[in-house]
Amino acid sequence: MKIVVVGCTHAGTAAVVNMKELYPDSQITIYEKNDNISFLSCGIALSVENVVTEPEKLFYNSPDNLASQGIVTNMKHEVLDIDFDNKKLSVKNLVTNEIIEDSYDKLVLTLGSWPIVPKFEGGNLENILLCKNYDHAKTIIEKSKNAKNVVVIGAGYIGVELAEAFEMRNKNVTLIDAENRIMAKYLDKEFTDIAQEEFTKRGVNLVLGQKVQKFEGTDKVSKVVTDKGEFEADLVVLCIGFAPNTKLVKGKLDTLSNGAIIIDEYMRTSKEDVFAAGDCCVVRYNPANENRYIPLATNAVRMGTLVAKNLVKPTLKYMGTQGTSGIKIYDLCIASTGLTEEVAKSTTSLNVASVTAVDNYRPEFMPTFEEAKLKLVYDKDTRKVVGGQIISKIDLTQFMNTLSVVIQNEMTVEELAMTDFFFQPHFNKPWSLLNTAALMAL
Repeated sequence: MKIVVVGCTHAGTAAVVNMKELYPDSQITIYEKNDNISFLSCGIALSVENVVTEPEKLFYNSPDNLASQGIVTNMKHEVLDIDFDNKKLSVKNLVTNEIIEDSYDKLVLTLGSWPIVPKFEGGNLENILLCKNYDHAKTIIEKSKNAKNVVVIGAGYIGVELAEAFEMRNKNVTLIDAENRIMAKYLDKEFTDIAQEEFTKRGVNLVLGQKVQKFEGTDKVSKVVTDKGEFEADLVVLCIGFAPNTKLVKGKLDTLSNGAIIIDEYMRTSKEDVFAAGDCCVVRYNPANENRYIPLATNAVRMGTLVAKNLVKPTLKYMGTQGTSGIKIYDLCIASTGLTEEVAKSTTSLNVASVTAVDNYRPEFMPTFEEAKLKLVYDKDTRKVVGGQIISKIDLTQFMNTLSVVIQNEMTVEELAMTDFFFQPHFNKPWSLLNTAALMAL
């Protein structure tokens, strides 16, 4: 069996490793535009802050390691065209410019995503950077050494983490977003208020509800201009979001309007023997019971593994996602899963309500204890839990992994209220925070 994999970051790496284990006699060929694989871009901010001392530590696999397993690893190769009907590819060697043809029995598309870059006036000025891959990481770290005024555009998780990292390196940091709150997709206002206060206390300039209009400067950027103000900048990092990197298959496979490849529960595309996984695809978003585009490394590695499991015959179904995620901002440990109350009300027909439990995470007779805030979002009609958030100075983020299982299994608040969780004074109270919040909804 001849397998060709196009693109090899998280989904591609997971697919390749598992396919080689399941089908050791198969011929697996990778075509990847970069010279590396498996880079964990979520760790870039940690490198900027020097928590991770070298960005090279953010790799968990390598072309050499895959090659040692008998996998043909063609780095710096770009697939130019795919003939799905005849199972052929046209590929360019980016080093020699040679163009070759290849064929496949099974094709795996793990094309990934790419940062959204609006066409701003002045967007070609030097020191306006992206934050996605290993090369970006090295450039950000190098350029930031001599930068005084850093502007981060986009207050999602990546932008927020970078803002913290730059502030910890004693930069003057401005964080700009068109939304009125940071991390608005992931958290409701009562949670983002706490995080925003932390940034403000540390001197980060939060510029919210403003849209970037243009960049000014001679050769290098010196100023960011929004619809409401101007901000000095030696360095700008764009963290506006990501889009599926699927120009290669446009018009050839079924996709969403944004280009995300539509797949079934076995990772199969609209063409026979063609599979897709990771950030180039749609995912089944369980809380809203619909397909959405949610680029996350956690989704990617699961989907890549499922490609391998289902390559020859449908074997293991994709269970969908809750979009579970977590972030640490200074001393605050934050996590969420499923729908926020605000997003649920604006994007779904669910009749949602919420409850918020605020309590110390363990008994007050213990030498120390910290307050935690946990919110449940649920559908008043079906009583099913559809989302949740937690924030505390103690790491209680695993509660959201538990809640992810609750949402995936369509449990009600009544069922969650009476679910069995252990009690031990070192860790918690007799009623789990999840029990406590669910009881409030009864």
